[in-house]
Amino acid sequence: MTAPASKNSFGARDTLKVGDASYEVFRLNQVEGSQRLPYSLKILLENLLRTEDGANITAEHIRALGNWDPKADPSTEIQFTPARVVMQDFTGVPCVVDLATMREAVTALGGDPDQVNPLAPAEMVIDHSVVIDIFGREDAFERNVEIEYERNKERYQFLRWGQNAFEEFKVVPPGTGIVHQVNIEHLARTIMSRNGQAYPDTCVGTDSHTTMVNGLGVLGWGVGGIEAEAAMLGQPVSMLIPKVVGFKLTGQIPPGATATDVVLTITEKLRAHGVVGKFVEFYGDGVGAVPLANRATIGNMSPEFGSTAAIFPIDEETLRYLKLTGRSEEQLALVEAYSKEQGLWHDPAHEPEYSEYLELDLSTVVPSIAGPKRPQDRIELTEAKSSFRTSLHDYVSGDQATPHTQIDEKVEESFPASDAPALSFAAEDAVAVQSAANGAHGRPSKPVTVTSEERGEFVLDHGAVVIASITSCTNTSNPSVMLGAALLARNAVEKGLSSKPWVKTSMAPGSQVVTDYYEKAGLWPYLEKLGYHLVGYGCTTCIGNSGPLPEEISQSIQDNDLTAVSVLSGNRNFEGRINPDVKMNYLASPPLVIAYALAGTMDFDFENQPLGQDTDGNDVFLRDIWPSPQEIQSTIDSAITQEMFTKDYSDVFDGGERWKALPTPEGKTFEWDAESTYVRKPPYFDGMGAEPDPVTDISGARVLALLGDSVTTDHISPAGAIKEDSPAGRYLKENGLERKDFNSYGSRRGNHEVMIRGTFANIRLRNLLLDDVQGGYTRDFTQEGGPQAFIYDAAQNYAAQGTPLVVLGGKEYGSGSSRDWAAKGTRLLGVQAVIAESFERIHRSNLIGMGVVPLQFPQGSSASSLGLDGTETYDIAGITELNNDVTPSTVKVTATKADGKQVEFDADVRIDTPGEADYYRNGGILQYVLRNLTNS
Repeated sequence: MTAPASKNSFGARDTLKVGDASYEVFRLNQVEGSQRLPYSLKILLENLLRTEDGANITAEHIRALGNWDPKADPSTEIQFTPARVVMQDFTGVPCVVDLATMREAVTALGGDPDQVNPLAPAEMVIDHSVVIDIFGREDAFERNVEIEYERNKERYQFLRWGQNAFEEFKVVPPGTGIVHQVNIEHLARTIMSRNGQAYPDTCVGTDSHTTMVNGLGVLGWGVGGIEAEAAMLGQPVSMLIPKVVGFKLTGQIPPGATATDVVLTITEKLRAHGVVGKFVEFYGDGVGAVPLANRATIGNMSPEFGSTAAIFPIDEETLRYLKLTGRSEEQLALVEAYSKEQGLWHDPAHEPEYSEYLELDLSTVVPSIAGPKRPQDRIELTEAKSSFRTSLHDYVSGDQATPHTQIDEKVEESFPASDAPALSFAAEDAVAVQSAANGAHGRPSKPVTVTSEERGEFVLDHGAVVIASITSCTNTSNPSVMLGAALLARNAVEKGLSSKPWVKTSMAPGSQVVTDYYEKAGLWPYLEKLGYHLVGYGCTTCIGNSGPLPEEISQSIQDNDLTAVSVLSGNRNFEGRINPDVKMNYLASPPLVIAYALAGTMDFDFENQPLGQDTDGNDVFLRDIWPSPQEIQSTIDSAITQEMFTKDYSDVFDGGERWKALPTPEGKTFEWDAESTYVRKPPYFDGMGAEPDPVTDISGARVLALLGDSVTTDHISPAGAIKEDSPAGRYLKENGLERKDFNSYGSRRGNHEVMIRGTFANIRLRNLLLDDVQGGYTRDFTQEGGPQAFIYDAAQNYAAQGTPLVVLGGKEYGSGSSRDWAAKGTRLLGVQAVIAESFERIHRSNLIGMGVVPLQFPQGSSASSLGLDGTETYDIAGITELNNDVTPSTVKVTATKADGKQVEFDADVRIDTPGEADYYRNGGILQYVLRNLTNS
């Protein structure tokens, strides 16, 4: 399969010479209005010019983009054809599973399995599978990789088969880096050259933080695995021409503040403004002064402030970074020549038209953290202690507080309320003093003595920082914060400070280059002295792969219901995500992660409380060990070289002996192992005919879950550890696995049987069908009285009776990561419709991609305001209009209560584009693509 040639209605096809090379290009200046467009929309315009086929992509679409009205609400659908697809293994494995299954389905429908092949380059980075089992020791990296291969052998063999079976599909093996950092350091082209054409690099990725590449001038964003598969197979992504928010940057980051603080400030600001579904584009004189690593850090957090993309234009800083990271001279020349020729080069004097305008003076940024459960909840570091104390009351019962009106000043001096107890205290004295000190401030306190053979005796209380992890793409791509952390570690060690013994410390860089520059700067020994040994190159803590806490600490937390804390340099801190023993999670810059490891508790005031004493007995405060911006910059200049990047990426797809030694199946179709608990053939195409069945209305449906506001895909999609007594745990035990071999949901995403059982099973999910119950439970109305049951078990009972299911939700339903299994699991449980107050963009699209209709309560209405409690049966009428190639704007929903009373309302149908309507008619996007392949 090859992409069809453009119809070239605007005469835009031309030739661009760069050195000795010539490229076919499509000139933007041939379209009236193109010059005033924002940078990001110019990229979309070129995309339409190059892919114009007269059917899906027409001259009218191109004119609509040239005539874009910045102030108008988005209404024009266009088809965006990304240049490439990037994947991480958690979401990528199901993609390859589905492609393998499609090859069989094509064959069954009389087609050629070779028809199922990526049309666009597709690259997967295996970065989500390493778990921090081993930490705080020199062999942690080797041991964790070894365990990773043991756990994931079946998955990795399958991916190696895919690498050989599919054209244009490459795999970056484990132990290399995080997908988004590998993307900006190596995979991104900024300007593509392929098949004789030059055009802007664009991508979609199976991870919402694909937007990190926006920092490099590459337009891209996260999509569900379902959309990514379609894009790989040549299906364009349907979208409405978006509003574009112009974000002007001025000033300089002040000393003491970091790129992380800038990101948290921008996240808060954009969340408050409202940018969901919009592009954000940075412009102005200040842009040139923002280092590329900071641009990538800002772009990375786009999902946290809700925009589709957050892009920086191409300029000298882009070229500098491309050169530093080892791109060829030919590529650098192409990037500069093409972007200047096409008006894509940043000109501070030229201000495009934007829909809305924002501005940030970087000099106003102050050190910050975010938490305890959402990335947009920024807290100034000076307010962190009081904010923690306020939030703590949401996590513990009131009877644990022992308020006192007075406290002996000598006790307070010798043992500050938030300071971790010194190990030299007798345990009972420490408990007594800790209790008294905490009580003085009226904060809940429950000091517990813990005895550890390895770590000695210490006291844990609410707020203890039990995980302090430097991890995640957000920051590990950024030398300023990574070297800042290492310099702080050096200063702390030289002052005689150490991490508290109950803190699980870990360092998981985004690429091997970080290791190289730590070694060259001579800073590794100081990090290791504080317990920050290399544990792996991967996402680790940020996605819930923090690994188990030491047993005695975990047991103490569970036995005493302690509210423990994690601090991580990540981008996600949703409830239940980081570790099952940890209730409160805070995002912080890498230097602050180490600072909290030194403090040992969230109940700490860095301004007024010392982290400890130096060898002369003098108090040491955070300000005493914080490195200066000048020292950080001089270390960057002396420690980072182009050779590091060229060396580390010279054999990036090779994988070393472990990877190459894996036995690999061969052949165009995969030989499924009936005994595998990792990779199973999914049922999406079972019984599928060449033509779709007619769409039907929904009648007699029951509510599987009644959910509140801000239910994220982390609440819906299986993630993290698999509990032994859960439906997924039962399934694995029935298949002969012991608890130690369960691995995580993420690693088993290629097995639909595990994933269905883990859908809606998050330990923090609150299904309002039940009173004060958290976890994956519902009421099962197939049984008399509707007793409590696991959601999976109830769904199976409903399926046996032929009863369709619906889910009722609140505002921002499905926000969070672009998890395909949040939609796949929903559909496979038997849910046919989700009715919510509003939807997050990607999850709404993914639901349609799985044949689930997203419906919206009437404006201003909710389940609660309509008097719905989830015990009703539901009839939804009007969906059948789709059979007539008409997408209804509303459908009639009738909810019938047990006493026969009915509640009726018109729900908005959130099938927003004709392309989405086609997907829904076919039962899903994959079925649509498959039928197109066999009918073409």
